[in-house]
Amino acid sequence: MSSRRTVSLVTLGCARNEVDSEELAARLEAAGWSLGDDEGPDPDVIVVNTCGFIESAKKDSIDTILAAADSGAKVVAAGCMAERYGEELAGALPEAAAVLSFDDYTDIGARLDDVLAGRPLTAHTPRDRRTLLPISPVERVGAHTAIPGHAAMPSLASDLPAGLAPASGPRVLRKRLAGGPVASLKLASGCDRRCTFCAIPAFRGAYVSRTPDELVAEAGWLAEHGARELVLVSENSTSYGKDLGDLRALEKLLPRLAAVDGIERVRVSYLQPAELRPGLIEVIAGTPGVAPYFDLSFQHASGPVLRRMRRFGDPARFLDLLGRIRELAPEAGVRSNFIVGFPGETERQFGELAEFLEDARLDVIGVFGYSDEEGTEAASFDDKHSQDVVDERVAALWELAEELTAQRAEERIGAELEVLVEEDLGDGGYEGRAAHQGPEVDGSVTVQGIGLVPGQIVRAVAVDAEGVDLIARIKARP
Repeated sequence: MSSRRTVSLVTLGCARNEVDSEELAARLEAAGWSLGDDEGPDPDVIVVNTCGFIESAKKDSIDTILAAADSGAKVVAAGCMAERYGEELAGALPEAAAVLSFDDYTDIGARLDDVLAGRPLTAHTPRDRRTLLPISPVERVGAHTAIPGHAAMPSLASDLPAGLAPASGPRVLRKRLAGGPVASLKLASGCDRRCTFCAIPAFRGAYVSRTPDELVAEAGWLAEHGARELVLVSENSTSYGKDLGDLRALEKLLPRLAAVDGIERVRVSYLQPAELRPGLIEVIAGTPGVAPYFDLSFQHASGPVLRRMRRFGDPARFLDLLGRIRELAPEAGVRSNFIVGFPGETERQFGELAEFLEDARLDVIGVFGYSDEEGTEAASFDDKHSQDVVDERVAALWELAEELTAQRAEERIGAELEVLVEEDLGDGGYEGRAAHQGPEVDGSVTVQGIGLVPGQIVRAVAVDAEGVDLIARIKARP
């Protein structure tokens, strides 16, 4: 085997997968692998960190694996789709040299050594991770069930090469891949909820929180490596700490993270409305350094539809929740996603959702058409809609959503914004995000100014809107 061992990582899916890829990157470097880039030599191995959430994501994962195989490198499938299907995926995709489970992550370097040497690896037989007992991360790892994002305590030594601690001590099981002033911080892995449309618990397992001290230490490490905003991610952030015996763990953690030297802003994503406690609302809305931003997983507004989804709520409860949020933080950002065409959804219930959106004044609205996801309870439901009906409802709600979110952006004209500068666009323009805007999926702010630097937070006044995006000018000093 050649002494040159180069690997490229391709990440698909959500921010949680991006964190997993950074964990894999650090483990690979510690094992002697070099991370390839577009300017370097062709990689020996390409690892595709797949997404297996919905049908379109699975298709994208397969297409990416096939495209990588055309490069001549050996291709390894990892991530959610690989975990979910294991040997089935390996049988269907002989182009992949190996299909790895989460349990392979701790020895990822050795696994790729095997691939490069041509030693066959038997793909795992998927197990139903929903049956795992809610035990501690240490017990799970000890039982040889690897949990991505749960690793050794990060070292904060400032003289470590490329984010790695010496072999004699704890090492940072993460290497920043994208750079920039924003970084995701994974609170937990897995989910204990049983939404009838979602298969995530089947392959991500039960909810397991990381310890507060570990998260604060990693936040410090991220700050040392250029992060100015932390985006807290998990399948359900409002569940953080319940398996640690502390339902208020997130309320206590947020001020600690906001106080980390170098961190300017902390943002929480993936909040479950039914679990959003008054104390947590108060901390998010009123803690300096924590963005007043509420990524609320409503999914629908009709009570009967939500109950069939095995969720809870109705328009009155959701509007009351939004009212409480805005009473504490009038300019808070609020986003949510919605599934339309769910089995049994009537025209009246679809109309109830549309009426709710008109009243809710959300900054960002995601719309998804229902489709069967194998292994879920909803896949067995009767009274499913034809694809034409689903598509019609998606189109109608998208049109309404675009109009409503554009109106919401226009309401912010004249408001003072704290904008995290992310990119120099040239000609005196800079792209960034205000506190009410999450990364990638929300709108952005184009700031007119001179001499701004990525990572800097500036005060600006919104002067115009283009859809969900805002245009702002630096606020003149008194």
